[in-house]
Amino acid sequence: MADVGEILMSVLSTIRVPKPGDRVHKDECALSFSSPESEGGLYVCMNTFLGFGSQYVDRQHARTGQRAYLHITRTRKAKKEDDSNSGSGHPPKKKPTRLAIGIEGGFDVEQEQYEEDVKVVILPDRQEVMSEDLATMPDVVRERVSLSMTGIMAADSVSHTLQVQQWDGEVRQESRHAADLKQLDNGVKIPPSGWRCEVCDLQENLWMNLTDGKVLCGRRYFDGSGGNNHALQHFQETGYPLAVKLGTITPDGADVYSYEEDDMVLNSKLAEHLTHFGIDMMTMEKTERTMTELEIAVNQRVGEWEVIQESGTTLRPLFGPGLTGMKNLGNSCYLNSVMQVLFTVPDFQSKYVSNIDKIINEAPSDPTQDFKTQVAKLGYGLLSGEYSKPAPDPGDENGASEPRGDQIGIAPRMFKALVGRGHPEFSTNRQQDAQEFLLHFINMVERNCRSGPNPSEAFRFLVEERIVCQQSQKAKYTQRVDYIVQLPVPMDQATNTEELQEAERRREEGDSSAPTVRAQIPFTACMAALSEPEILTDFWSSAVQAKTTATKTTRFASFPDHLVIQIKKFTFGLDWVPKKLDVSIDVPDTLDLSALRATGQQPGEELLPEVAPPPLMTPDVEVKGILGSHGNEEDDSLYSPLLSPVLDDSTVSQLCEMGFPPEACRKAVYYTGNTGIDAAMNWIMSHMDDPDFSAPLVLPGCSSGPGTTPTESLSEEHLATIVSMGFSRDQATKALRATSNVLDRAVDWIFSHLDDLESMDVSEGGRSAAESEGGRDPPPGPRVRDGPGKYELFAFISHMGTSTMCGHYVCHIKKDQQWVIFNDQKVCASEKPPKDLGYLYFYRRVAE
Repeated sequence: MADVGEILMSVLSTIRVPKPGDRVHKDECALSFSSPESEGGLYVCMNTFLGFGSQYVDRQHARTGQRAYLHITRTRKAKKEDDSNSGSGHPPKKKPTRLAIGIEGGFDVEQEQYEEDVKVVILPDRQEVMSEDLATMPDVVRERVSLSMTGIMAADSVSHTLQVQQWDGEVRQESRHAADLKQLDNGVKIPPSGWRCEVCDLQENLWMNLTDGKVLCGRRYFDGSGGNNHALQHFQETGYPLAVKLGTITPDGADVYSYEEDDMVLNSKLAEHLTHFGIDMMTMEKTERTMTELEIAVNQRVGEWEVIQESGTTLRPLFGPGLTGMKNLGNSCYLNSVMQVLFTVPDFQSKYVSNIDKIINEAPSDPTQDFKTQVAKLGYGLLSGEYSKPAPDPGDENGASEPRGDQIGIAPRMFKALVGRGHPEFSTNRQQDAQEFLLHFINMVERNCRSGPNPSEAFRFLVEERIVCQQSQKAKYTQRVDYIVQLPVPMDQATNTEELQEAERRREEGDSSAPTVRAQIPFTACMAALSEPEILTDFWSSAVQAKTTATKTTRFASFPDHLVIQIKKFTFGLDWVPKKLDVSIDVPDTLDLSALRATGQQPGEELLPEVAPPPLMTPDVEVKGILGSHGNEEDDSLYSPLLSPVLDDSTVSQLCEMGFPPEACRKAVYYTGNTGIDAAMNWIMSHMDDPDFSAPLVLPGCSSGPGTTPTESLSEEHLATIVSMGFSRDQATKALRATSNVLDRAVDWIFSHLDDLESMDVSEGGRSAAESEGGRDPPPGPRVRDGPGKYELFAFISHMGTSTMCGHYVCHIKKDQQWVIFNDQKVCASEKPPKDLGYLYFYRRVAE
């Protein structure tokens, strides 16, 4: 061992012991999806703590000169037979008891048991040093190497740190009403059983108000089951905030809902509040399902989930290039579905996968933080077929009722961490909206491809909006860039109205056997909303210098190579609570949009003059203190008093309470002339997709909005966060100044103002655009491709569940004329692709 001991002594200065805060990548190769379980194991550099598979460790040594690596290999232990197994050879799967993924009691993510083998390897000759070999070496060598080995193995890996943030839909907060809840001394005593709704006699889903003891039925669920909303109506009439679900009370607690906080809550004084109405919590037994159990049941209900996952048949597993499954990292199915579809698009394949060797050779010293490297790694992982192999010992076949096809697949941990960094939603492990993630990822591609091939151009198109003033017949034309066509769902156009009404009538009469009927909406009705002119009633016409009626027509100024259509299934109910429309739409396999091509200004048509609307002012109002949330008596002098709008504070407040950005609320009230909540709400709903929706209100004649004064100091922490996302300090400053120094809004602003930042230098993985892809001058204006408007469907993403914030995403992709279902790690031939239940549809241009 003398030779190895001498070698270790010579490289001792490069061997480090991990300190708190060091990122230790011991679960995944920085350049591939090799792991300690893969053939050849994982080599962790004992200086940088980056991991490399056996195919890349020699390259890393050649590039960096680092010679000492900790080689970790894991082999799966044989599973022990469970005493309680059902005779099938596998233990029965436990039913989920928590609305969560990857945690005890949650939806199952199988945890394997492994045996681990660890040794030091010295490159280039791959000489091995076992722990016992260190005993014969000098103290200084033994101590440093042992501490480094122990430190690396004891450190939380980067992927583990991410998994600790696992989403749990059950995390509840203490209600702010619990501590000092007023209870009426009205003599009401509630029996321990036999409850009925005091209004409609319903005997299930009953809630007792903790202020007055009223027993009333709960809300109606989206599928028509549940109650008749009497407990909610009681709160609306009385304002009494807390109610407990009868039948869920046990010595351990109960379901408590706060109507005022609009959430399930904790109530530390529940026993005391129940005693007030004669209920002894310690003697109560559970007779009803909790809200968590109900939501889990809804999330597994026969219907949407079964149909979309094609659970009724045994599906044929598929393996090979382009047929690779992706592990669910805890609600990451939205990301899995989007990336599976994007890497069937030739632009993304040629940009990232065809160039994989060049990208890896040019990767920076820390590839885990480089966008291009991690996207290329993901694309190669999906397309190469290297990881498209059956997973060993897949576990319970569940009576063969569930489609098999589990693969080793890939776990996109590094990719998810990188694309989510700094984002208020995608950095978490909560479920997200697939459409929002698609746009977020396209934004990142745009930012990292400022010159050279840009694969997001495959989806980019120009929209022309033509507004015609009905009084003067003069027109205004505007163009904007878009990536997704959003189609509303006109529920009033359902073709099975009588069937829907009959099912609703039976549910209202308490018929538990009433079927769940899904509204059938013609695709042509959805498209009509896009093609028909929209009436604008509050249009300020520069031609007549007054408000009048106008018509707005939207058309395609260019047709993209690939067209994404979103069915807007997620909407707001009458009480502004988000809900999902359960609809079936006959989406066609082929589309011809040629009739929707824009024509531009017509011969002889006059354009509206370019004049801004006048500022809203009331002459008898004092100037001081009228700047709303941005002004105070000290700084009002910074703004021109003539440009200070008088806004109806109560309308602004109402809109803010609904969750809209404060600046958007101010603009809605300003541009609708203080004409009330309905007009402002309509303005918000029609401008939600504007890139400057939440940017500050900039008044006519004023060069900057509030929050852009030169005297304002910006948060260094906010600046650092934005710079860490790859933007320059100047760009970060501009974004924060434009959004009153609010970080979340600044991040949104910077992604929606990329064209404004064209002249400013944007970095890619720490390198400037000029260094990374050659050439500094960006192309003038947005580049769009154009061609015939004829398309064929090649993929769709479906969502199961009640809202974008919960549930599950699955994608279907057409490969060689065969539909394939990608359900996380399951990849199978699709028997009945549920094309009518999709959320995002992907079309490609048909060659003439």
